[in-house]
Amino acid sequence: MTQRFTTFSGTHAVTLIIGVAVLAILLAGARLSDRAKTLVTAILAFLNLTAYGYTQFGWFCCDHAAALDNIVPFHLCDISSFLAGYALLTRKQLACELTYYWGLAAATQALITPAIDYSFPHPAYFTFFIQHFAIVGAALYLPTHEGWRPLQPFWRSPLRAMLWVNVYFFFACLMNLLLDTNFGYLAHPPPQPSLIDHLGPWPYYIISFEIIAFTMILILTIPFLKKNQRHGAITG
Repeated sequence: MTQRFTTFSGTHAVTLIIGVAVLAILLAGARLSDRAKTLVTAILAFLNLTAYGYTQFGWFCCDHAAALDNIVPFHLCDISSFLAGYALLTRKQLACELTYYWGLAAATQALITPAIDYSFPHPAYFTFFIQHFAIVGAALYLPTHEGWRPLQPFWRSPLRAMLWVNVYFFFACLMNLLLDTNFGYLAHPPPQPSLIDHLGPWPYYIISFEIIAFTMILILTIPFLKKNQRHGAITG
């Protein structure tokens, strides 16, 4: 019988170390040659664009029926997977923008406090971490290897990212109301320990979501502020 996943356990720590090491190898390997870069781009794009398929396989292997939240790909990280794969293939500015901000603000949080019950070696454990590490990998790859930069002036990209976060919040709340789901964890906190547990009761923690999201997006913009950038390093 598969052991229940425990946040901040030894398994969790080893998983994060291995995941970070694999991403470091991929990012470093992409600098070896044009062929290596093409291969790494293909790997990250493939893992992101096929995330729905392999995560569904993981949920199919569970000992209970998957919740509708896990069948319909409408969590923020589900959308981020599609965006990340699209951004890697097209380098469109908005897709790259959302991949960078959403990937590093949301997917990293999901890796730190995973909303998953199944531990190693259950398929759901592997598919969860593969998906989220693939998003983070794409978010790091775009500025470091593809030359993506936020738009100028510096506040344009952060504000656009926040605008689209709130568009997502609106539709996630609407779907939660209509389908009795918990997309974005906007209806109630996940059963597993998470940052939400420290943000107050529902619905007040949604306000905390907004503040934390905007703060993280601004922090993620800081590395680009001192660089003399030209508008549209990647356009579209």
